[in-house]
Amino acid sequence: MIRIIGAGLAGSEAAYYLGSRGVEVELVDMKPQKFTPAHESANFGELVCSNSLKSDDIWGNACGLLKEEMRRLGSLTMAAAEVSRVPAGGALAVDREKFSAYITEKLRACPYIHIICEEVTSLPEKGVIATGPLTGGALYKDIEEKLGASLHFYDASAPIVAADSIDLDRTFTGDRYGKGTGDYINCPLTKEQYEAFVEALTSAERATLHDFEKGEIFEGCMPLEVMASRGKDTLRFGTFKPVGLADESGVRPYAVLQLRKENEAGTSYNLVGCQTNLKFGEQKRVFSLIPALAHAEFERYGVMHRNTYLPSDRLLNNDFSLRSNPDLFFAGQITGVEGYVESAMSGLFAGIHIWNRLHGKLSEAPEDTCVSGALARYISTENKDFQPMNANYGILRQSVCVRDKKEKKRRLGAIALEEIERFKATIYGEGGR
Repeated sequence: MIRIIGAGLAGSEAAYYLGSRGVEVELVDMKPQKFTPAHESANFGELVCSNSLKSDDIWGNACGLLKEEMRRLGSLTMAAAEVSRVPAGGALAVDREKFSAYITEKLRACPYIHIICEEVTSLPEKGVIATGPLTGGALYKDIEEKLGASLHFYDASAPIVAADSIDLDRTFTGDRYGKGTGDYINCPLTKEQYEAFVEALTSAERATLHDFEKGEIFEGCMPLEVMASRGKDTLRFGTFKPVGLADESGVRPYAVLQLRKENEAGTSYNLVGCQTNLKFGEQKRVFSLIPALAHAEFERYGVMHRNTYLPSDRLLNNDFSLRSNPDLFFAGQITGVEGYVESAMSGLFAGIHIWNRLHGKLSEAPEDTCVSGALARYISTENKDFQPMNANYGILRQSVCVRDKKEKKRRLGAIALEEIERFKATIYGEGGR
């Protein structure tokens, strides 16, 4: 019996991989008995900060490539995303409720997965810890005491508005550089409107963090107001950049906020890249300065979360097992991978490595010529400046020497998928699953 603690993306991946192959699994989660401050649904695999799983471009984006690696290894997350996806141009975005409902249904329907609702307060001797970046309470204290895992950072989620409250007369539809099928609603701003927005944003009152909550802010999910405070044009070269966008008359606006469908029905829209820690009343006041959102109804305000992660570079092997106790695995963002897809990947690979061990096979990560293998090696390689890491080409072994960036990414992608097929064959044999 394999005990997996936590039914987020990572824990769900590990449980399903093993359970669907006939391995008895205990999947332990405290929901619905108890919720973290960020979670709302009793379903498993709940997405908190965003409904986007980032780019779906296999040949031009590292996260898109990672998703394809996971598809080829039978990822539950990727299967759920396919049945719940919503139009989002070149990105893979999902209907959150359908997404987590699909994962929950698959886990509950598997006869080898036994679901237990309870809060775990101490580290077990064996199994998988996939309690996520919001790990806290007694379990966090036990981890801290036994492993010295006292590191954390903060990230934030973006607001969501009702579709029928958007002033569409002040928007235009379209995807950046014409990619996609016109899935984004674009809210243009003039120079005066943009500067007024930035001034209000940077001077607005922020939600207060307690002393014990203060820590590093992850660059990849930085609150909008923090980014804006670095300079008045920072957002125009980032979240609000107008490059690749033009209105119906062919004119590129001074700045643009993009809105992305939050659900399949298109009744809710996410303010792309507008994660924030402003007080709720301030969010409504500041974002209402954007003409298209002057009368917007907020279905969810942005919030800030503490994300806990291990100093994995000195604690974990590249198969996500603990160096001091190889029978205990960690998976998810607590390992130092950052992002939904990356988190799910670590759970999938924890399941694969346990499967390997059960079948007497050597448990090793794939080579760092693929994204999953590179991430596994990143989190397990000692680094005095260790910080959470997203999927990116920079961590791949640079085995391609060509000047053209597109061609280089394409070749790196081909090499990565060859490595995944090789790795898969070591588990199941040629052509197996």
